[in-house]
Amino acid sequence: MSLEKVLTAMVDSGKVPHAILLHENDGGGAFPLALHFLEHLYGQAGGRVAKLIHSDVHFIFPVVISGSSSASSVSVSEPFLGEFRALASLNPSFTEQELYSALGFEGKNPVIPVAEANALLRTLGMHSLEGGYTSVLVYLPERMNVAASNKLLKILEEPPAKTVFVLITHAPERLLPTIVSRCQLFRVQSQMQSIADTYDDGGQLASLMEALLSRDLGEALSEGEQIASLPSKQAAKAFCRYAAEKFRRVFLYQQGLGQIAGDDSQAREWAGRVNPKFPRKALEVLDRTIVRIDRNVNVKILFTDLVSRLYLNI
Repeated sequence: MSLEKVLTAMVDSGKVPHAILLHENDGGGAFPLALHFLEHLYGQAGGRVAKLIHSDVHFIFPVVISGSSSASSVSVSEPFLGEFRALASLNPSFTEQELYSALGFEGKNPVIPVAEANALLRTLGMHSLEGGYTSVLVYLPERMNVAASNKLLKILEEPPAKTVFVLITHAPERLLPTIVSRCQLFRVQSQMQSIADTYDDGGQLASLMEALLSRDLGEALSEGEQIASLPSKQAAKAFCRYAAEKFRRVFLYQQGLGQIAGDDSQAREWAGRVNPKFPRKALEVLDRTIVRIDRNVNVKILFTDLVSRLYLNI
């Protein structure tokens, strides 16, 4: 049964979970899937959900704000809803960067601040305007700051009646594990398979990991030199993205979330051998490496640094 049918069957059976977490690759189609679920939930009013104008459906997404706004209790997403609706109408499978471009946030660091969580608490304290469900769609909850994450967790621990949360994440490893544990989890597969299933790195990541797990720094650095000799910067970035997806799966297996990691025996094995903090640290290093490749930092130096940091955290 497709994930779309699973979600609509929940509504038909009357067994709607209070929180759903959709894990997608960037632009992987989770947003239109979430909308389809909410359209079905609201029945005859589903048409307004599709247009993102239903009064009981609230959208939260990362924005760039001033310092004073971050401390208020006013929704910081709401002023940008017009641009958000326009983008979602034209391209419901938008990517994170396409959203930031549409909102005018290119080159900045959007977040979901505690002000948004405070505004949400106030909204959920009122009855739904139409007497049915109140729903909240959070795009990229991993962009919440610590205070906002803690408030979201509190809401999920004691959700108001007839309230449904749909969270769309690209990086569940960056969420509080307690938030993840309070959601029903689904892995959204786009029409294209995950990069971890389609990219062929020639076994370089496996060789690097074996050297790291054997605590052989010399061999690990040698493997890093071979990776650094890939024919282009694009190839080097592709390797980093492939490794990042693998380490996300390692994290999910360590958290007992194999059902959304998929069937990956290699990631499952590594999950049992690496330090519990390793996946998060590795993802930080890989993200930083990709950014620095784009800034034309010497690739050999970058991969020497990457291997050294992985070695320290394995």
